[in-house]
Formats: sequence, structure tokens, C-alpha cells
Amino acid sequence: MPKVTFYPSGKSGEVPDKKSVLEAAELLGLELAHECGGFATCSTCRVVVEAGGENLSEIEFDEENMLEVAELLPPHRLSCQARILGDVTVRIPGEATS
Repeated sequence: MPKVTFYPSGKSGEVPDKKSVLEAAELLGLELAHECGGFATCSTCRVVVEAGGENLSEIEFDEENMLEVAELLPPHRLSCQARILGDVTVRIPGEATS
């Protein structure tokens, strides 16, 4: 199973293949904002990919469109849309350090 690590909390763990980054956060006990319910119609679940970007699913149209509207450049991804295919490290913007 792939390992996902979230910063700045440092929380990490293995998650089943093809879970979204949002689902992985929830499985590991992290709360990630997602006002639209995970449908790529807001950008509140944004994360910054620090390592392993090649281990995430490709950006599809809805995510690409929302990233563009929110003026978010790579390495930003929407955690509700990015599916984990291998080890990845992401940073949750605006989260206080522990």
C-alpha cells in the first residue's frame, strides 16, 4: 500500500491504492476542508505536493478548471481529485505547525 505523509503535522500512514488524498487524510484522522463535498467545485481542499507528484493520478478537466479559476499553479492539487498511486508527501497550506 502507498504511504502518504501530510505536513506540517507530520502525520503519515499507508492507505489503499487509488484513495484520494482527501480520503487518505480522513483515514489518518486529519480534517481537511472540502466545502463542495469533494466535487472539484471549490478549492478549499487544496494541497501542495512536495514529493511523489508522479505517484498521483493525472489532473482531469474538472480539477484543472478549478485550479485555473483559483489561480493555483503546480504543485497545487485538489485533494478530493488527486488519487494516490504510490508514496506521496503533501503540505496542507495554512495549517498551523505543531
